[in-house]
Amino acid sequence: MNYDIIIIGAGSAGLMAAVSAGQHSSNVLLIDKGDKLGRKLGISGGGRCNVTNAKEIDELIKNIPGNGKFLYSSLATFSNYDIMNFFESLGIALKEEDNGRMFPVSNKAKSVVDALVGKVRALGVHIKVNSPVAKVLYENGKVAGVQLKSGEVYRCRKVIVAVGGKSVPHTGSTGDGYPWAEEAGHTIVELFPTEVPLISREHFIADKELQGLSLRDVELSVWSLKGKKLITHRGDMLFTHFGISGPIVLRCSQFVVKELKKSTGTPITLTADLKPDLTQQQVYDETFLLCQQEPKKQVRNVLKGYLPERMLPLLMRKAKLPEELTFDHIPKDLWLELAKLIKAFPIRIHASQSIEEAFVTGGGVNLKEIDPKTMESKLMSGLYFCGEILDIHGYTGGYNITAAFSTGYNAGKDAAESLQYDW
Repeated sequence: MNYDIIIIGAGSAGLMAAVSAGQHSSNVLLIDKGDKLGRKLGISGGGRCNVTNAKEIDELIKNIPGNGKFLYSSLATFSNYDIMNFFESLGIALKEEDNGRMFPVSNKAKSVVDALVGKVRALGVHIKVNSPVAKVLYENGKVAGVQLKSGEVYRCRKVIVAVGGKSVPHTGSTGDGYPWAEEAGHTIVELFPTEVPLISREHFIADKELQGLSLRDVELSVWSLKGKKLITHRGDMLFTHFGISGPIVLRCSQFVVKELKKSTGTPITLTADLKPDLTQQQVYDETFLLCQQEPKKQVRNVLKGYLPERMLPLLMRKAKLPEELTFDHIPKDLWLELAKLIKAFPIRIHASQSIEEAFVTGGGVNLKEIDPKTMESKLMSGLYFCGEILDIHGYTGGYNITAAFSTGYNAGKDAAESLQYDW
């Protein structure tokens, strides 16, 4: 069977590539190893599908710390606003939530997947599921087709690889595309987990003293081995049975993972600022005043409304303050220590969860070998890459999916438009 274009992988990037290619060519095959299309898309955004982010392009790029600048050309052709217009043209009404995140009004990822797959079908794109690809075929420096694990061969003039990274493998992202890229001469930037929960062996984690405690509107900072602050994020975090998780932990995680790689076993220190709008002196003064107003009560009872109650015994232990302490016996030097801990509660991180448990894969196909306008390989004619297989990674919040939709659209568009010149 011969096709003009074969797209491998029916996730966010692959489906958008199929739409774009299908608008310009009548002989496109979308092939996936799973039994349904858009599996990862269907569970994204907590099952609601955060389709993009409404921030201005420069701000959007800042939230893609893993080579986001590579996307300027791609976003110039198909931006986050184009993504919004595209879905609304399919009848998917969108709404903006905190930090620019765009969701379907229906709050159902299924409505997004159904609309996208429906558009692919309406364009006459051929679809083949339950068909794992064994390899991409190359002849004389250009793409020749694909071979399935069943032995079937499909010839084509263009191949778009959109199989994702290695994160969330139950959706089909198991790293299949990296060997195909290497066979074409590409280098793979070492893979690592990003947007991933972090593991700590601190005694208060091991003892499950804080398990299940959620901290709201705090700041989390990552410190290098040399004591330099690498990054700070503000928002919510969660203590778990193995360490810490939650939005700001995921955002900090890639910096932790990179620093752990350098550390050869030394844990990386994070600090949580429980009162980010106050100075250390203000924290000292406020807590002191609260206790002064109720001098007969134990300090731990006075501060219940000021700090997370479950953290108070731990904070007092670390500050070497007696558990039964009242205002009359407050030692000023140790009270200063408590204020310091409130502003910078240390958590040593020993590891991250695995790349399979991460939300996003860091590393991937080296971007120096990819044309940023078209997503075509600079090394193998007719070969394109889009989505998470590329060495691009962003924070959660609609940034990774924006990169996937934009690179997918551009890959499909160029693959189709260049067919007429490809003789």
